[in-house]
Amino acid sequence: MATVSSSSTASAWPNDSTSASDSDSTVPSHHRDPGDNTESLDSFSSMSLNSSEEVTHNSDSNIQSPNSPATPPPSLLHLSFNQDHACFAVGTDRGFRILNCDPFREIFRRDFDRGGGVAVVEMLFRCNILALVGGGPDPQYPPNKVMIWDDHQSRCIGELSFRSDVRSVRLRRDRIIVVLEQKIFVYNFADLKLMHQIETIANPKGLCAVSQGAGSMVLVCPGLQKGQVRIEHYASKRTKFVMAHDSRIACFALTQDGNLLATASSKGTLVRVFNTVDGTLRQEVRRGADRAEIYSLAFSSNAQWLAVSSDKGTVHVFGLKGNSGAQVKDTPRIASELTRSSSSPSSSLSLFKGVLPKYFSSEWSVA
Repeated sequence: MATVSSSSTASAWPNDSTSASDSDSTVPSHHRDPGDNTESLDSFSSMSLNSSEEVTHNSDSNIQSPNSPATPPPSLLHLSFNQDHACFAVGTDRGFRILNCDPFREIFRRDFDRGGGVAVVEMLFRCNILALVGGGPDPQYPPNKVMIWDDHQSRCIGELSFRSDVRSVRLRRDRIIVVLEQKIFVYNFADLKLMHQIETIANPKGLCAVSQGAGSMVLVCPGLQKGQVRIEHYASKRTKFVMAHDSRIACFALTQDGNLLATASSKGTLVRVFNTVDGTLRQEVRRGADRAEIYSLAFSSNAQWLAVSSDKGTVHVFGLKGNSGAQVKDTPRIASELTRSSSSPSSSLSLFKGVLPKYFSSEWSVA
């Protein structure tokens, strides 16, 4: 049984008023994200439906009696933003939650009664289709399966099974990308047909990035060598390999349109920005001189800024040279302040480039 707990701000988790289809082999069009002009996700014929997934809407099921022991807070297993970064999903040892970014608030929660551990929660913009992978000490689902959860029906409508544990999942309106330790599988969302299979170097973090623009998909993953990234351009059917670092790849990020790629290595001192079309190095910026574990890289929506977070407890913001052509406008006040700060981001000793070590001519963050 599953217990549903929905906050009063559920309108931020939009569900169309259209009634759900009774067909087990289709996903009706009201599951699509508002404004989605792509084809309907309308043929899940190869999915194995799980009719046993039921839900109880009893709002009192989680209420404790005064004499019952206090329930410990849930353990965090996963956090990921949706494709437009308007909200994010959290997987816990009890279920999952959806939170809105601005204003910040929880907009949806689902706690499972049996097991409950969810190690991966991947959203599809703001619609009610999610990809779930079990995890934690008492997983809700096997860790080698990707469960396609339809929260409008409050059940799993299908699954993908693998021989090893799933490390991560990425969603587009037209594709599902499943990342294993040394393989990546690309499926068509409409019928779950396998479109592509990629072999990688050991990838325990499940590193993978896909573009979310209206054009054809660009996929980035680790290559077959240490420090190498592989760039797949599906429109032109081209594969590009880039030796981004000498050390192993620790983190990377892709712009929405897939034109720019930022990478960081296990050393965590330098971040490099590449053009994904030809693999050329566009820019190199320095986080610091000490080794650090890079937790995440993130481009701004207009590819003007790059944020880097690490285990040092800091977030560095770098101004980028040019952008990938995105048309999203930045906030004027923030943009003007950061532009003034980034007018000379390089070290004042850059005059001596070629004489002093490379560290002294590095490009530093503006915030």
